[in-house]
Amino acid sequence: MSQVITKDALPTESAVSTPIVAAKKPLAIRIWKERWLYLFMLPGLLYFIIYKYVPMWGMLMAFKNYQPHLGLWASEWVGFRHFERFFTEPEFGMLLKNTVIIAVLDLVIFFPVTIILALMLNEIRKSVFKRTIQTFVYVPHFLSWVVVVGIFYIIFGTEGGIINAILEKLGFGTIDFLTDSEWFRPMIVLQMVWKDAGWGTVIFLAALAGVDSNLYEAASMDGASRWRQLWHVTLPSIRSVIVILLILRLGNFLDLGFEQIFLMVNALNREVGEVFDTYVYRVGMQQGQFSYSAAVGLFKSAVAFVLVLGANWLAKKFGEEGVY
Repeated sequence: MSQVITKDALPTESAVSTPIVAAKKPLAIRIWKERWLYLFMLPGLLYFIIYKYVPMWGMLMAFKNYQPHLGLWASEWVGFRHFERFFTEPEFGMLLKNTVIIAVLDLVIFFPVTIILALMLNEIRKSVFKRTIQTFVYVPHFLSWVVVVGIFYIIFGTEGGIINAILEKLGFGTIDFLTDSEWFRPMIVLQMVWKDAGWGTVIFLAALAGVDSNLYEAASMDGASRWRQLWHVTLPSIRSVIVILLILRLGNFLDLGFEQIFLMVNALNREVGEVFDTYVYRVGMQQGQFSYSAAVGLFKSAVAFVLVLGANWLAKKFGEEGVY
């Protein structure tokens, strides 16, 4: 006997559309459930707290006349006096110019080189040959800047340098690569590319490994050459990674690295080689002007913060994901 369903027995519209909301578990229970994940996260969290956030209290030094015997809190508060002095220093223009030029060269030359090198490595089909090339381009990253600069002194030095020895054999005069101010910036960029370009390809190669192979097969069936596949498939697939890494690199726009510049600067190329990093060391560590050097460092951080915000805003404006 069939059962007759009346209109009143049917579920109402509100009953059908109303979702069933699960009761949210307490925070302590959720943390305990995922305790192993939090345990793995703990070392990285402690690293950032101890070495990144705790030292931020030192920014107060930039607004004080710090005296070591008085301590940070008891030292005299001077406000923006150190910033006013820095912006009116005769060396400010030279420091800003040198730092910006080298930073722009880093973005315009070094960053694209890492992308190009990653694309070239990705095109190698024989795994043995590919791994061999990767090993050779990765190894310089693990050398200290002292070793790298020492190698460049051996190669480009005026006395016993390999390049100058070859130039003399060919009948040309020697070139002061390491002391001539015109060669300082090319040497810096060349060292950056040789040391870190290979290591910079790691993230790009990981992104390239995630590109769907069906896209290449479809492009190949449409008659696209390898160059066309690279331009229309590979680059668009890793565009978001390129944008994110570019934004993060802008965060270190004025942070060129102290060791490399310090080891390459001398009395003959100081006018084009002195940057904010070496200036902070000279006035802070050598001359003991701790508050003034802290103000210079805070200025660098403020500029980097603005650049990251601006680059992230532009990335979202053009439809990219951005960092946040």
